[in-house]
Amino acid sequence: MSDQGSTLETIDIQRLMQLLPHRYPFLLVDRIIQARGDEFGVGIKNVTINEPQFTGHFPERPVFPGVLLIEAMAQTAGALCVNSRLGGAKPPLVYFMTIDKAKFRKPVVPGDRVEFHMTRINQRRNIWWYQGKAMVDGALVAEAEISAMIITEDADKQG
Repeated sequence: MSDQGSTLETIDIQRLMQLLPHRYPFLLVDRIIQARGDEFGVGIKNVTINEPQFTGHFPERPVFPGVLLIEAMAQTAGALCVNSRLGGAKPPLVYFMTIDKAKFRKPVVPGDRVEFHMTRINQRRNIWWYQGKAMVDGALVAEAEISAMIITEDADKQG
């Protein structure tokens, strides 16, 4: 068994910004607190009232949009893939391919700390599939299966 498959590492915000092209206000993961290669990881998002989406969703009773929970799952999974497979270099392109079995169980509100538990369920060539669970204080708030394709410059030249 390789060390990469058996040890857990963390990825801080500075490293996330090296791995992902997203920036505020669309970088939705603050840290990855556990990562085991591209097999498994737990990303976190600290939800605060001063985020721009709360001016319209919904000002009287702010709720973190479900679509952003899915995006944060995808960002967590993407960071795991890039960190383990591409030597940490930002890929030229990442295509979000599918969202399946998405379910929203409970609202997420300012003050919540969301954990995105991402488990790889398949990987072929440059396509990854993950099962994701968003948790707040141990309670399931959302879940989905997602897939994405990473396009490297080498793959682009071949196609």
